[in-house]
Amino acid sequence: MDIPTGTLTKYRMFIGGEWVDAASKEHFESDNPFTGKPWALIPKGGAQDADRAVRAAHKAFTSGEWPKLNASKRGALLRKLGDLIADKAKFLAEIEVRDNGKLYAEMSAQTAYMAQWYYYYGGLADKIEGHVIPTDKPDMLNYTRYEPLGVVAAITPWNSPLLLTAWKLAPALAAGNTVVLKPSEFTSASVLEFMKLIEQAGFPPGVVNVVTGFGPDVGTPLVEHPLVAKVAFTGSDRTGTLIYQTAAKGLKRVSMELGGKSPNIVFDDAHMENAIKGVVSGIFAATGQTCIAGSRLLVQRSIHDVFVEKLVAFAKTAKMGNPMSLETQVGPVTNPPQFKKILDYIDIARGEGAKPVLGGGRAARPECGDGWFVEPTIFTGVKNSMRIAQEEVFGPVLAVIPFKDEEDAIAIGNDVVYGLAAGVWTQSMRRSIMMAERLQAGTVWVNTYRAVSYLSPFGGYKRSGLGRESGQEMIKDYMQVKSVWISTATEVPNPFILR
Repeated sequence: MDIPTGTLTKYRMFIGGEWVDAASKEHFESDNPFTGKPWALIPKGGAQDADRAVRAAHKAFTSGEWPKLNASKRGALLRKLGDLIADKAKFLAEIEVRDNGKLYAEMSAQTAYMAQWYYYYGGLADKIEGHVIPTDKPDMLNYTRYEPLGVVAAITPWNSPLLLTAWKLAPALAAGNTVVLKPSEFTSASVLEFMKLIEQAGFPPGVVNVVTGFGPDVGTPLVEHPLVAKVAFTGSDRTGTLIYQTAAKGLKRVSMELGGKSPNIVFDDAHMENAIKGVVSGIFAATGQTCIAGSRLLVQRSIHDVFVEKLVAFAKTAKMGNPMSLETQVGPVTNPPQFKKILDYIDIARGEGAKPVLGGGRAARPECGDGWFVEPTIFTGVKNSMRIAQEEVFGPVLAVIPFKDEEDAIAIGNDVVYGLAAGVWTQSMRRSIMMAERLQAGTVWVNTYRAVSYLSPFGGYKRSGLGRESGQEMIKDYMQVKSVWISTATEVPNPFILR
């Protein structure tokens, strides 16, 4: 729980149903991106804390109340948690804004909507059914059953801490696993506040745990821990690769949602005003700090100049400032390292020969105060081979690339190591279906962008990840299947022959 300390809020970790300090007794500061000043103190966990959390989760999985609960009762707990989230959505949103700088208008809707993941998987918990298999063996009954894996280590990023926690936690618990959460060191407060709701919902001690700290200190020990059965991770492909390699040593299950460099493709028959709004939504909403950002704008040559002119004019109207204000449309970057990275990429783009037609640097507007703001930036003259078109910037920076026809758009759109999402703007049904089939992306939006749901699977192709999140099928990623054989024969046949 939080303990007021002067002007800063001092937090504790949640392990085994108890609020505890880190073994080191140390804390580190969490900054408010709008003010650029610290507002909270977060426990600086280490390997000892990670071990304690995993052992608490393993104990909860193997003994006590949790394994005695049937699937219907697990589902009831999840639905109760959903009710608590809905009741506290605005408070949770305020903590998110203070910690990561995203707009309150978006975060309040997001925290309220995330309750649906707990309702959905709460309802799905007792509907995971095995099969009776009609085998070719006489006098045999064969059936399958789905069982939980064990302890899940869920490692989440700083851009949408609670929503991305829900994407992992809800199905993991519905399946009967126990969980150790490791939030980003930049945005741990909202997850720690969320643990109060876990307590209120009545989850047994050790079923959900939170260890805070830095990746090498906490994340690596969690991934390496022999009692962890699965790792669920959202973050960069670089970190994901290291996690994948480490988890492989223990033959752990892994699901990962990684980076993106998604193409937002506008054809000359598109409804131009809608497409412009979709492009702005794809790159400047959430300050571009989203894996699904439509950071590559592909525009058909015949409308390129007119479209870019109108896009720039519309993007210029974006209001920057305090993310708690409902009028603000573009907020600050979440942390100083990311702020520097975005500005570095803007310099790289200029060095490659790209032309900034909007923005191109730090925002020095009075309404931005001392926060980490970057002007919404649009580059033209971009070739798809440039770093600005190939590497994930994770900020409000758009690379505009012209294309000739459908084949050219597909070739450019797929010519990247990522494959998380893509957008297509056209009024042709034939083209919509064809582009959706041929684009190498886990999600394709047609005449819309940034739509997600607990009902629909989400994940990436290529270096954008492994596995899926949300939807019915993905709950089985948190389970293992067992085949059961029962003989109905009255006599055991030859024991030396494979039946």
